[in-house]
Amino acid sequence: MAECHPVGFRWVMEAKRRGATIIHIDPRFTRTSAVADIHVPIRPGSDIAFLGGLINYIITNERWFRDYVINYTNAAALVSEDYQDTEDLDGLFSGWNAEKGQYDPSSWQYRGLEVTPAAGHREMFSGEPRAERGAIVSAEEHDFTLTDPLCVFQIVKKHFSRYTPEVVQEACGIQPEMFEKVARALCDNSGRDRTSAFCYAVGWTQHSIGVQYIRTAAIVQMLLGNIGRPGGGIMALRGHSSIQGSTDIPTLYNMLPGYLPMPKASYDTDLKKYLEYNESASGWWSEFPKYMVSLLKAWYGPAAIAQNEWCYNYLPHISGDHSHMVTVAAMADAKVQGYFVMGENPAVGSMNCALQRKGLRNLKWLVVRDFAPTETAEFWRNAPEIVAGDIKPEEIGTEVFFFPCAAHTEKDGTFTNTQRLLQWHHRAVEPPGDCRSELHFIWHLGRRLKELYRPSAEPKDFALRDLTWDYRSIGAIEEPDAEDVLAEISGYSLGDHKYFAGYKELKNDGSTVCGCWIYCGCYKDGVNQPARRKPATQQTWVAPEWGWAWPDNRRLLYNRASADPDGKPWSERKKYVWWDPEQRKWTGYDNPDFIVDRPPDYRPGPDAKGIDTLSGIDPFIMQAEGKAWLYDPNGLLDGPLPTHYEPEESVLKNPLYGQQCNPARMEWVRADNPYHKAWGDPDYPFIATTYRLTEHHTAGGMSRWVPWLCELQPEMFIEVSPELAELRGLENGGWATVSTIRGEIEARVLVTERMQPFVQQGRTLHTVGLPYHWSWIGRSTGDAANELTAFVADPNVSIEESKAFSVQVVAGRRSRKRRAATQGALVEREVAGPERDLPPVHQKPVGQHGLHAEKTEMTEES
Repeated sequence: MAECHPVGFRWVMEAKRRGATIIHIDPRFTRTSAVADIHVPIRPGSDIAFLGGLINYIITNERWFRDYVINYTNAAALVSEDYQDTEDLDGLFSGWNAEKGQYDPSSWQYRGLEVTPAAGHREMFSGEPRAERGAIVSAEEHDFTLTDPLCVFQIVKKHFSRYTPEVVQEACGIQPEMFEKVARALCDNSGRDRTSAFCYAVGWTQHSIGVQYIRTAAIVQMLLGNIGRPGGGIMALRGHSSIQGSTDIPTLYNMLPGYLPMPKASYDTDLKKYLEYNESASGWWSEFPKYMVSLLKAWYGPAAIAQNEWCYNYLPHISGDHSHMVTVAAMADAKVQGYFVMGENPAVGSMNCALQRKGLRNLKWLVVRDFAPTETAEFWRNAPEIVAGDIKPEEIGTEVFFFPCAAHTEKDGTFTNTQRLLQWHHRAVEPPGDCRSELHFIWHLGRRLKELYRPSAEPKDFALRDLTWDYRSIGAIEEPDAEDVLAEISGYSLGDHKYFAGYKELKNDGSTVCGCWIYCGCYKDGVNQPARRKPATQQTWVAPEWGWAWPDNRRLLYNRASADPDGKPWSERKKYVWWDPEQRKWTGYDNPDFIVDRPPDYRPGPDAKGIDTLSGIDPFIMQAEGKAWLYDPNGLLDGPLPTHYEPEESVLKNPLYGQQCNPARMEWVRADNPYHKAWGDPDYPFIATTYRLTEHHTAGGMSRWVPWLCELQPEMFIEVSPELAELRGLENGGWATVSTIRGEIEARVLVTERMQPFVQQGRTLHTVGLPYHWSWIGRSTGDAANELTAFVADPNVSIEESKAFSVQVVAGRRSRKRRAATQGALVEREVAGPERDLPPVHQKPVGQHGLHAEKTEMTEES
């Protein structure tokens, strides 16, 4: 966090000044480690084993927060008698279908129920939804003694029972004494009077089981009572100024604004079915129709009426996975004609960037918007394969359009940061020359398209023709008014055009407009709420008048959990929101995340529907039953509980189970994306992890042009331990070649004790660190780390695995061998042999998700 999020890290240092314990768990000793109280080196890719060890420690040593767990989680719920755990099936859960390569989650459900939680359900693109939607997802049978073997608490206890300190040592390389020191510190700083927080970034997400990493941390925090309370929680550190905003109002193919699911072609055939499959009869997602209808009214205005289902049929209905890697693979196979790249540089910053460039070569047209031409814009004339002579520019038919963009100082708008806080930035100067904002580019492109299709009577063109697109323009360059866009996102009533105070005012009758329900109220009373800058001295420590946080300007989600079941603060020290018996409402320092007049002793009757099903002790209102889920009865695509699996390319056999890798992982078995052996590949014996530096930014497209940053970090380098340097004859400041089956790079050697070897399974394991900021354009140039990484992904969110993979390291500069994505091959062996998963019954079948090509024998000659 100190390295990659230094401004936010100032608050960690302030916490330390006040007495907080800072623990840093990372394969490398970094700037964060240097100021932490405890640094714990960990083998990349083994974090679930470590977190699972914490869960086992907390339960075994009776350190869990009993009153919180029993009342606010689903610990007492009883699960189907058909459920079988990874402890029973050697690393698999019940319901695994080896032929389809996916799970049937029916045996994971609560006892007697067959339902799916509402909204945002997992992407399954074949057949009907998993189960009836709209049902009340609440366990009907409980054991509040928590002793039944099939209650959630006992399932969690059994599942993590093998994650002992000794197993943590075997899997992670962490000594039992160090592990127990961390576990004690975490438990000692959790409970009624104290809370602890987890902060993570892509070191946890960029794995083939990354979503379950965060799930494991959530289980730890639920057991300790650290969610919904000040100083607790899990914070996803965002690497850019508005990454959070770009998922809220999404650049995601499968979500509409406010995390409303994109309609599926196979079963969301009309609005009635879409609402049925996504709303819930209980919890806050019962309000789902209000958010959807208000969104459609924002987009299609007067054309959206009840008789045409508010223009629901205008929306794209997706028929499959269209995430980044899927799209690029289709590009490489010449199945995509055009591609927009805006504020991104996939030719450097994305996995297997040689395959990314192959995809670009097979397009008909490419649009790049950036501050200056990037490697993605210039791939056709000076990429490594062009310089090497493997590909000739005249052989590339892609027409490239480059549009210079405006910097944030040259445009108005909002950022949404890590803590969901919207902050307005004002334009300081006009953009120079032809530079324009993204808002300008999209708005004017939309105007031209609307004019082009205005006379059309074809139904397929109505979505463009009827789109509301009437924002005011400002100045000589006709910049659309960003406040107009913010006002539409915030929402208002039709007729009197009254701006809403929050999402509770939205309706499903077509009388309300709102472009994103979770942002509803950010333009309350016609005032730009994100632009507020009230000094800290003039408000409470929660600072509700500095910017605006979604939803409803709430600074802490699920903050009802900061009070006990009776509505009283767990302690005076951690007082945050509480029930006021005299005023008969919830009050406190923050906007309560609860039904404000619902007393703690309220219990719903048998006929209750919607939000009336939430009792006075159900803080987690976005869950249909109001409880936090220690165990997910619907499950992620890879299981109802996190399980330690090794990375796709590991140096170790899985020390916990026979199932080596995540069985539901997404693979691209194709000649231009070959994989190593699942473990112990003699050609690739070392572990690599990628990371970023404070001095450079992401793929380097901006920072490699800045002289003083290039002076501070002048060249691509590889961090190695003194032991590995001796083993491979590497000299500090000299050259090393780093290779995978997909490609090779060269880097300067940095020999440092910040990298430590691990001794596991009787072997000494070496980790190397690779920053990913360099490529061939800029003042400082070098090879890109992502020449080495593979297309392999977490099945839930389609994110790549670039934080743990196997490599070879030798002294000297690289050769000029062709990359796997340049005419197909590098090696003389199968792309993915039958040893990938053992035992064979667990082997992931080719054909999963429709992403696999046929297995190919690849040789130098081919």
